[in-house]
Amino acid sequence: MATAYIALGANLGDPVQTLKDAILHLSGLPQLQFLRSSSLYSSTPMGPSDQPDYVNAVCCTETDLAPLELLDLLQTVENQFGRQRIRHWGPRTLDLDLLLYDDQVINEPRLCVPHPGMTERDFVLIPLAELAPELNLPNGRSVASLLIDMTHHDLKKIT
Repeated sequence: MATAYIALGANLGDPVQTLKDAILHLSGLPQLQFLRSSSLYSSTPMGPSDQPDYVNAVCCTETDLAPLELLDLLQTVENQFGRQRIRHWGPRTLDLDLLLYDDQVINEPRLCVPHPGMTERDFVLIPLAELAPELNLPNGRSVASLLIDMTHHDLKKIT
């Protein structure tokens, strides 16, 4: 089984409840052996500022699915939660991003792992560090060391 880390984000409707529901939904999928999830955090939008703040979390799971199969499953769950891709970095009901898949480096048209930009995003690193601070990324750096180097944190812990 492969260990996968998945970022969750939402800022439409009731994003706190959406993330709680999404985590519960993911934990019940037969293709995933759900291990744990981080606390929920609030952050300002990374993209256009004319949208509500986001709620973010990270979960860890094990799966026998191949990376692209897992991506397809995550996109199916997003669609079940009403995800619409209208504007890049725009508001969303649910965003599920595959951050890491074991120690693999994947560069395909549909999937890049580690997730591009994750090492500069506090809304990814802080919840990931809560789950696995000593996890070494394929670049050789631990999550904790990347977080120490980050100069700005715009996150508030919710739960």
